[in-house]
Amino acid sequence: MMSNEKFAVVFQRLRDILLPYAKQLVTVTDDDHVLYVDTAHTMANGQPLFFGKVSVSRRYVGFHLMPVYVDPSLLDDVSSDLKKRMQGKSCFNFTKVDETLFIELAQLTERGYAMYAERNFVPSR
Repeated sequence: MMSNEKFAVVFQRLRDILLPYAKQLVTVTDDDHVLYVDTAHTMANGQPLFFGKVSVSRRYVGFHLMPVYVDPSLLDDVSSDLKKRMQGKSCFNFTKVDETLFIELAQLTERGYAMYAERNFVPSR
């Protein structure tokens, strides 16, 4: 069971956004609290390139999307409402389901994957 049951639905909805990419990439962790996905691309430091993660914390569910860190221009067309959910350069925090923002986040995730594919970090979809 999740430590914070009120976030279970939020976690599941955000997990559903990331899961199609996890199936194409390298799933590091997939449990009731975390879905963590790397690429098969190895960086200069020998570590895999991070793609994304959904994780439950005490106060929110975080959706980490590394492509927006790698290429901040992906955020140019993001709504101010979604930007308000950002913590740091690549994490979006949610405490409840927001279908409009989740649709936008899914589109941003798709654009991020496409950018990684253009740079040959991931296979084309």
